[in-house]
Amino acid sequence: MEAILKKLTTKEVIRTSIFDVFAISVVYLVPVFSHLFAIPLYYAEPMRLMLVLAIMFTSKKNALFIAVTMPFFSMLISGHPIFYKALLISAELFVNVIFYFIIIDKVKNKFAAMAVSILSAKFFYYFIKILLVNIALLSGEIIATPIIIQLGVVLVYSAIFTLKKS
Repeated sequence: MEAILKKLTTKEVIRTSIFDVFAISVVYLVPVFSHLFAIPLYYAEPMRLMLVLAIMFTSKKNALFIAVTMPFFSMLISGHPIFYKALLISAELFVNVIFYFIIIDKVKNKFAAMAVSILSAKFFYYFIKILLVNIALLSGEIIATPIIIQLGVVLVYSAIFTLKKS
């Protein structure tokens, strides 16, 4: 029992747990602040920001956990996104993490690896979204957030990512 408690109180476990609570809180509060201030905060892709920060400050395993669970947590707490969209966002964020770790081993450039992994995940997202809209599991616009804003998010988050010292 003492060994288990010691393992659960390591610096890494505590830091990861604090980060996870922070990430979930941000995702939970974004809809509240969006409605309160009438600002579309979702344009800033808060789930992706939490994912980038998870990659920066926690482990690959935790980043994958965050990628898969954040959309479902949001769905359960706020009712948004709907199930199929939550599934799609989870898959997109998962692809983002996997591609980042594949690319960083090859290019050794954090900015490029993050930018390419985000763009690749977005292409994956839109490809699957088109399929889901065509089979009527999702409805609405294919591209809801303007492309220029999405590209800005890619550049800003990739730049933020490079600030972390290795």
